Amino acid sequence: MARPQLVPALIYAALSTAIVSSLGMLLVPSIATGFQVPVSTAQWMLTINLLVGAIATPVMGRLSDGPHKKRLLVFSLGIILIGSVLAAAAPNFTIFVIGRALQGLTYGIVPVTIVLARRYLEPIKVQSSISSLSVTVSTSIGIGYPLTGIIAGLMDFRFAFWFAALFVISAIFVVVRVVPQGPDEMAGRMPFDYSGTALLSLGLGTLLLGVSEGPNWGWGSPAALGTMAGAVILLARWAKTALRTEHPLINLRVLRNGEVLLANLTAVGLGAALYIGLSISSLIAQTPASTGYGIALPVFWAGFVMFPLSVGSFTANRIVRRLSNRISLTALLPIGTGVVAVSGTMLWFAHTQLWEILLGTLLFGLGMGASYAAMPALIARSVATEELGSSVSFNQVLRTVGSSFGTAIAGAVLAANMGKDMHSTDTGITLTLAIGAILCLVVFAALLLHTLKNKVAAAMRRAG
Repeated sequence: MARPQLVPALIYAALSTAIVSSLGMLLVPSIATGFQVPVSTAQWMLTINLLVGAIATPVMGRLSDGPHKKRLLVFSLGIILIGSVLAAAAPNFTIFVIGRALQGLTYGIVPVTIVLARRYLEPIKVQSSISSLSVTVSTSIGIGYPLTGIIAGLMDFRFAFWFAALFVISAIFVVVRVVPQGPDEMAGRMPFDYSGTALLSLGLGTLLLGVSEGPNWGWGSPAALGTMAGAVILLARWAKTALRTEHPLINLRVLRNGEVLLANLTAVGLGAALYIGLSISSLIAQTPASTGYGIALPVFWAGFVMFPLSVGSFTANRIVRRLSNRISLTALLPIGTGVVAVSGTMLWFAHTQLWEILLGTLLFGLGMGASYAAMPALIARSVATEELGSSVSFNQVLRTVGSSFGTAIAGAVLAANMGKDMHSTDTGITLTLAIGAILCLVVFAALLLHTLKNKVAAAMRRAG
């Protein structure tokens, strides 16, 4: 049965992730001022959001493989709505942080929409639809940031959260009206992996806590070392349990598939590189010109720095859809990563003019759009239908972990190169961008070597 309205409805639901994500780093200074807390404390609005997202995403992914896909999506959007209202109306910073924690479920929305697309769309439309859903966040975040900046600049940061709440209400309405009613009779009814969920949640939460707070605690401090060691032990225990469990939360056995492993390793590297590049670009846009590198844009205009990201991601997605039958998805990954590497390298050497930042974010969008379109599609064609939700959600978790590492790297380098005016020095900005560029180049080189190795192996098989 044709469902012409399903893909637009799922994309609209996935837009809630972009809207909520845009309430992050751009508003940290406003949150600090509004609740009269230090900027370092205000950063918890990002940390708690990532922590909850990393825990909720694999759980939502596994549940989406079950029969109650639509109910899961509506319930998750409802929790995000409650979080948005709490954050908007919070009388103090503690309530605000609780609201931001509830908004963390937004990271699991895209994997759920991907599972719904694969289940209810005609096979010929599945791959292009999954690619579109995957790049929805990177495409729309470039619109969400300017919108957040306009609202916060004209009124108050609370209005930005009220807008998010209204958008989520509209998304719930669209999902209820358009997405097919459940339960899905074709879905498997597997037992839920409670022990694996507990171990992975504790492990990821501990890891992201250590990575996020490492710069504040000191990387050599007992707290940082103990937290990271605890994370390693918990995650190792989880992996051992997952490999022995018949129906684990995340089936690690699918990592034996080269394409799935390739997509997941790329997710970590690109997640870190993307956060470094975009966070530093946003920082440069709002920093005073007296620093020697700042562009001194008010928050009203600073959000527009991310708009080229949307243009690039949207353009890349259109190109990928046209070329998907001519170029293999495996080849799209190094192509997309190569464009990201060009962007990161350019920003490393040129980042003091507005046009340089805009061009850099445009190239980031093009590269990320191609890469993010290829990753879930690679996974979708390489795993069984009943494993799609957990496999795609794990890829999303790895992006989140990569972003958290990017946060820690940027924070540590900037903190070590702070000027007397409490702004980072040009040396700190340049060094952070250099790390991001080198990371992009390493990922690109690894993917290129993998592609060349496969071509040589294929040629030898044909010759033999």
